[in-house]
Amino acid sequence: MSRVSKPYEIVERALELSTTDGLVVIADEQSSANLRWAGNALTTNGVTRGRTLTVVATVDGAEGTASGVVSRSAVTTDDLEPLVRAAEAAARGAGPAEDAQPLVSGVPASPDFTDAPAETGSEVFADFAPALGDAFARARSGGRELYGFANHELTSTYVGTSTGLRLRHDQPNGTLELNAKSPDRTRSAWAGRATRDFKDVDPAAMDAELAQRLRWAERRIELPAGRYET
Repeated sequence: MSRVSKPYEIVERALELSTTDGLVVIADEQSSANLRWAGNALTTNGVTRGRTLTVVATVDGAEGTASGVVSRSAVTTDDLEPLVRAAEAAARGAGPAEDAQPLVSGVPASPDFTDAPAETGSEVFADFAPALGDAFARARSGGRELYGFANHELTSTYVGTSTGLRLRHDQPNGTLELNAKSPDRTRSAWAGRATRDFKDVDPAAMDAELAQRLRWAERRIELPAGRYET
């Protein structure tokens, strides 16, 4: 049974397997946490973990440099050689690229390249979840129903090349979508927010915004069929 290798180990091992002129290895370690709700009540929550490995092989020829790219998910050390060979085969079978450039070199390595990947989890909602519960209570008392979801992702990307590049970047990404409906389902309003950590989103303010839109929707004007300037 293969042990779960650290991201930088996967990158280094893939580079060792290279038989072409150049190789780029990109390991993305992904984690996510989510909340979902309907009818002013939380319905589901969960966390996920994943890994994606991308290998880019380059082959120099008389007419230029060709490249081949192959990506796989849930990669272990046993999967590395077939993945590298597939990228190399793709490069050898491809024509020269018009925009080919030499692989970058001479860049200092990221000091945290060998560190464990950053991970998100349910704790990212520590302040948001109670505030969402308060928004449910206000919506319920105001005759509204809230639906929606909150999702937070954190991806640690490790990049290594045959020219010595060793870089790492952590990218957080959060999304909040909130939909308010009238009890009779004749009116609805939507709002969304992007966030890095859910510390800068206010469910109460979003609920108030949606409540205003629902009040606007109470006014209806019947228009006969015809042409209208918009």
